[in-house]
Amino acid sequence: MVNILPKFLQSAATPPKIQSLPSEARANSSSPEHILSDLTKSNPDSEPGISDVVISRDKWNHPRVNTWRLAAIFFAFFNFGLNDASYGALLPYIEADYHTSYLVTSLVFLSPFSGYAIAALFSDSLHRLFGRRGIAFFGPTCKITAYIVISTHPPYPAVVAVFSLAGMGNGLLDAAWNAWIGTMDQQNQLLGLLHGCYGLGATISPLVGTAMVTKGQLGWWTFYYIMAGLVTVEVVVGTAAFWTATGTEYRDANSLGGEGKGMTKLALKQKVTLICSAFFLIYVGTEVSLGGWIVTFMMRIRHGQPFASGMTATGFWLGLTIGRVSLGFVTPRIGERLAVSIYLVVAMVCELIFWLVPQFMVSAVAVALIGVSIGPLFPAGIVAATKLLPQEMHVAAVGFSAAIGGGGAAVMPFAVGAIVQARGVQTLQPLILGFLVLLLAIWLMLPRIPRHEHQS
Repeated sequence: MVNILPKFLQSAATPPKIQSLPSEARANSSSPEHILSDLTKSNPDSEPGISDVVISRDKWNHPRVNTWRLAAIFFAFFNFGLNDASYGALLPYIEADYHTSYLVTSLVFLSPFSGYAIAALFSDSLHRLFGRRGIAFFGPTCKITAYIVISTHPPYPAVVAVFSLAGMGNGLLDAAWNAWIGTMDQQNQLLGLLHGCYGLGATISPLVGTAMVTKGQLGWWTFYYIMAGLVTVEVVVGTAAFWTATGTEYRDANSLGGEGKGMTKLALKQKVTLICSAFFLIYVGTEVSLGGWIVTFMMRIRHGQPFASGMTATGFWLGLTIGRVSLGFVTPRIGERLAVSIYLVVAMVCELIFWLVPQFMVSAVAVALIGVSIGPLFPAGIVAATKLLPQEMHVAAVGFSAAIGGGGAAVMPFAVGAIVQARGVQTLQPLILGFLVLLLAIWLMLPRIPRHEHQS
């Protein structure tokens, strides 16, 4: 399971002294990373080349429990997509129901930020206390509580308040599952499928939400009956799948010569963590800003009918799904750094067409192509981070970065709403173009990934 580079074979004539593994290592012998960590600690005089050991990674079907766990995680990300894309589709109806302005309505985007911030700071600590089993339980429980309150059609301040609880649940799960899959074999493809499930949920959400309001004549809040039911299934399936993933198991597999305390602080000192955090902040903010305000833009600037305008949001999220699933197999072949740069340039061209050609159908096609182009960016960023950072920092660093990205989904759409309030919804297009340019600049700040690391 562990392959040693040729220079270690040169000393084969002199058999090394074999030390017995600690009892905890024997108990967790299914984890090659854990065994390697214990061997290194038990032999402090090992050669410097030990960092060159090639560690075999978990596969999607080995150990077998991973198949069930991946299914549970894919379902969780489907629910993420349903949640995030519902804001944009329901935004005009929330505004009309509560008689609020653009700026006040945009608070539904901003309020989850506090929850994401808490998740970013405490993700690694919660992992060490409760393991992935605890995350699989606490995350959906936060969301269920929020959805039940919203489905009662409470006053608007209560809606804004409980969305922060949903944000904390999403932040915990987003950080945990991205970090876990990011360390597996074929992580580009798996993350593409994972975020494709997000895109699938985001594709369905505007369709269902718009149809419930416009065709079914139901209140916008009834959509959250569905969300509460689905997340109830998520908490049961996820907790069962990760039942053996306890805090003890996590601490044993992710330690640095001690109990691993302060790992988040250590990860934040890494340049890669800060760059990835900025990248995810802008990327997720751009994605949700465009998906969140596109319906309003198409209704008021392109003069589309409510249902047709809602379908443009479906087209955007469908494009995102197609891009994540299909281009996830292309990205590792040409390398994350070059691939993401190409995707962003294509997205900029499509955004210019969307902005400068004032035709409803052209705008609908262009926004779908933007979705295809930016779809693979988040999975590629996760993979780049896991390749550039030590394994022990993955949950802390990737978790923090992903949670900050979730904060972008809160802060940036709110900022866009403030600008729309002051300047009009037509300002959406130059804002999105500027965000894409900024994304490319941040991405190019990442260190180069060694050529052999492009192989999954």
